[in-house]
Amino acid sequence: MTSLKDHSVTQNGTGSDRIVISVDAMGGDRGPAAVVAGIARSAHKNPTLDFILHGPMAELQMLVNKRSELSGRCEIRHASGIVSMEDKPSQVMRNGKDTSMWSALESVKNKEATAAVSCGNTGALMALSMIRLRKLPGVNRPAIAILWPSRNPQGFNVMLDVGADIRADAKDLLQYALMGASYARNGLDLKKPRIGLLNVGTEQNKGFPELKEAYDLIEANAERGQFEFVGFVEGGDIPGKRCDVIVTDGFTGNVALKTGEGTAKLIVDQLRESFTQSFFGRLSGLIALPALKRFQKKVDPRRVNGGVFLGLNGTVVKSHGSADETGVSAAVKLAFELANAGFSDRLAARVASADELVQSDTTENRDTKDKSNT
Repeated sequence: MTSLKDHSVTQNGTGSDRIVISVDAMGGDRGPAAVVAGIARSAHKNPTLDFILHGPMAELQMLVNKRSELSGRCEIRHASGIVSMEDKPSQVMRNGKDTSMWSALESVKNKEATAAVSCGNTGALMALSMIRLRKLPGVNRPAIAILWPSRNPQGFNVMLDVGADIRADAKDLLQYALMGASYARNGLDLKKPRIGLLNVGTEQNKGFPELKEAYDLIEANAERGQFEFVGFVEGGDIPGKRCDVIVTDGFTGNVALKTGEGTAKLIVDQLRESFTQSFFGRLSGLIALPALKRFQKKVDPRRVNGGVFLGLNGTVVKSHGSADETGVSAAVKLAFELANAGFSDRLAARVASADELVQSDTTENRDTKDKSNT
């Protein structure tokens, strides 16, 4: 299996060698100026990218006109409504047809764009994505997958789910394992990803019953799913090198994600404070500046910004709500690489195998039980 960077021809269904990304301009905390700056940065770096930008026509046109990189490469679709961070997903589902978020997803549904990017309300984006794009056959609960800085050679681990749904039964966790393995194969160029199931300990007798059931299910299907199952892993393994993909429910994953982001910010802030309190501190900071910059770049969430919605008929990248120009550009880059790899089709094939794996496993277990009773 090749990595995302090895593909040179788009799979966007249009026969063109250009890739179109649909962008919700109005969802972020920093407003449309940061979004336009971010896509302009991406356009400058990648000449094969085009954009469909969604939001108020007049406001966006003024911002786009100031960016020469977007000349002839950005179509604006008027959408007067905005989904705020406070809006309930149920309200957006009923009344969100005129919003920029709805419009951005519609472009993917209509095959005008290969992927959508939004900095908006996560719950609303997932709800609208399931309505407009629909879930892949066999998927009960879609998941949000993120890249987590790690000590592995590839530099990152995949973790899912980080907030699409707070619940997950054993079959859902198996699907997460399969989707995560597909993401790691295509995104990190790992031929046989190592899967870990997040728990409060590595012993098999620990955890909720559904985790123990998921353990057996994932372990039984590892060979057919083309991944290696390392068993239960703990929180300390998320940035570690014991596995490449961490599987968990959305509640646990989201708490871990926010804790990690907060801890990284605390460390950077504390270091900055320590190196500015005195003359000797400033001198030490000056000497250590190259190492500090490398460290900050490694833990900077903006540079790996973008959670991918897995399990849908289309690629949707959720950018952090507070993303600036750098963060938006990182999310667009991720969407481009996934689109360029034809990841959506690959994932659909992988998910389709999940039901076959589960059904086959269930049939084998039933046959074995029948034989033991005769």
